[in-house]
Amino acid sequence: MSPPHRDNALAALLQPFSDGVLHWPQAGKALFLRARDGIGMRAASGCDVACTQPFRPEALRLARSGCDLIEEEALPEAAFPLVLALPPRQRDEARALLAKACAAVAPMGCIVVAVANDEGAKSREADLKQLAGSVAALGKHHCRTFWTRPNAMFDKALVAQWRQLDAPRRIASDDVPGGGFLSRPGVFAWDRVDAASRMLSAALPDDLHGRVADFGAGWGYLSMQALARCPRIASLDLYEADARALALARQNLAGARVPVACHWHDVEQGVPDRFDAIVCNPPFHALGRGERPDIGRAFIAAAAVTLTPGGRFWLVANRHLPYEDALGAGFTRTRIVVQDGGFKIVEAVKA
Repeated sequence: MSPPHRDNALAALLQPFSDGVLHWPQAGKALFLRARDGIGMRAASGCDVACTQPFRPEALRLARSGCDLIEEEALPEAAFPLVLALPPRQRDEARALLAKACAAVAPMGCIVVAVANDEGAKSREADLKQLAGSVAALGKHHCRTFWTRPNAMFDKALVAQWRQLDAPRRIASDDVPGGGFLSRPGVFAWDRVDAASRMLSAALPDDLHGRVADFGAGWGYLSMQALARCPRIASLDLYEADARALALARQNLAGARVPVACHWHDVEQGVPDRFDAIVCNPPFHALGRGERPDIGRAFIAAAAVTLTPGGRFWLVANRHLPYEDALGAGFTRTRIVVQDGGFKIVEAVKA
């Protein structure tokens, strides 16, 4: 998957440094929360930068650029003279990230944040003001960039409260075996079972067997349903690009009746294994808002290679997404099992 042609939020984040308003630290390591790779970042920074990024494709790009990837859930306190952040769209997740930035920045350090205007820029700027007092700001590249002042007085109680806003929690649901699941704000369909996955789970045949995989597993709903409905499944492998969702899936599948393996993996790059069946509700967005049907087509191509002869691929997708050519290229037999409510369920069989 290729990165966007221009990352406006990243360009806006670096603008104060380009303008000479802010400066990279001369000593110590900077922290970049939800980092994204880009030419501007590599050219502008002369200091050592530690990055967090739970989205596997972007994490791989950062690693290839030589960035030091660290675990976001275990950041040291008051350790970084500069903290950069590109918050996500979901409010509670974004507020938690800003609170983590406030906890991680060193005394007299600076937090710099950029958000696209159409993704809640003014709200996130107001959030940082609540946490750190007054902030400086500028508008550029259809984004708002805002940063704390050297004498910022952080509201420690609010920082502690907001750090827990995206913490994992139990969600009650009649659609899930056992009556509920573990989730957290920011992952896909975090507080509900999405309609497409529910529709696919209801259509799954009970004769899926052998080694089974879930491509784009999220917090594990389809995998849980497959195990509940298909007694002949011998093992289950989950592939998911969002590390936060995968950690939840690992907990939601703990104690399963068969061996379960969870892989933080970009399915678009292929899967180095073989399976008798695959279930899949592929994503059709990446980090941006635009539809990305190429992701679904890549998932289909990976499934066609990964399945054993006679293997079965069960897919749910929005009816308008153009997956038919990819299915025809990779499988000898396909059929639409059901179309309803804007979704289609397809079974494809490998020769």
